[in-house]
Amino acid sequence: MDAEDWNRRYAAADLVWSAEPNRFVAAALDGLPPGRALDLASGEGRNALWLAGKGWRVTAIDYAQVAVDKGRERARQDGLDVDWVVGDVLAYQPPAEGFDLVLIAYLQLPPDQMARVWALAARAVAPGGTLFAIGHDRTNLTHGTGGPQDPDLLWAPEELTHALATDGLTVDRAERVQREVATDEGVRQAVDALIRAHAPIPDLP
Repeated sequence: MDAEDWNRRYAAADLVWSAEPNRFVAAALDGLPPGRALDLASGEGRNALWLAGKGWRVTAIDYAQVAVDKGRERARQDGLDVDWVVGDVLAYQPPAEGFDLVLIAYLQLPPDQMARVWALAARAVAPGGTLFAIGHDRTNLTHGTGGPQDPDLLWAPEELTHALATDGLTVDRAERVQREVATDEGVRQAVDALIRAHAPIPDLP
């Protein structure tokens, strides 16, 4: 789906996603000392808004104007300050080591494009900072429900561990997690890949 496809989808509903933050984002990042955060492919901004409410200085980027406008309006209503950016994450150039937290939630792109996102995300993490990512896992095709049905768009923790180590990060968590999803057939389990990594602090001379 391109930006216009997503704009039409976001325009068709008040909220495509929940107003609340992703459960894994909230569980993993609650209590982390606030600093500068970057939310890549932020959608309607539910995670960015939650972080801003926790005291983070957040930059949120998405290429769907409708989604960004929704996030901006919610921020205005809630009195939250978020730097909203309409743009393609593949063309975005965040400042090197500019963020204490880089967040990626359910960004599912072809492998070559996703590799570029991981690389730019890794460069954006400040020394001692955190990269947190959650996305649809490849095993969801056979052991879960929902999500993209193209295996090339799905994640695998073991592959991401290698990729992020190559990009200079230290991986702290790389695992598959389950998430309950309400379907017409009842509650089903989706399988996600969860990654948490940090940028090492250079040794002092």
